[in-house]
Amino acid sequence: MSHTVPPEVEELIADARVMAHLATSVDDRPHVAPVWYDYADGTVEILTSGRKLANVRRNPRVALSIQKDTGGRTEWMVAIQGTATVVEDEGETRAAARRINAKYGAGETAYAENALVRIAVGSATCRLY
Repeated sequence: MSHTVPPEVEELIADARVMAHLATSVDDRPHVAPVWYDYADGTVEILTSGRKLANVRRNPRVALSIQKDTGGRTEWMVAIQGTATVVEDEGETRAAARRINAKYGAGETAYAENALVRIAVGSATCRLY
């Protein structure tokens, strides 16, 4: 499946409390790092800082890999390619932080220094095992 995230897969990634791996690139060098995320309506939101944020500001083309395993067995995987935008609105950032932190069981103010990055899904490859 590509160029869309089917509704049944949207439900999986929206509710999954798993890490995503964000791939950014700058100066033709890849950088991959685990991130917490939120997914709704074709958009992924992450909170980040440091190298990931600097890379997104220089090159907004990103990829995400999300995978659910149980007992060492993969249940499903989703690979997403999209375009990232840094959201400068403090209110939107706080609201996203509340959603993401609640999903992962962190306090509301955890990682308060991070910036909000929205990723518009351009294409997605999904596989259920």
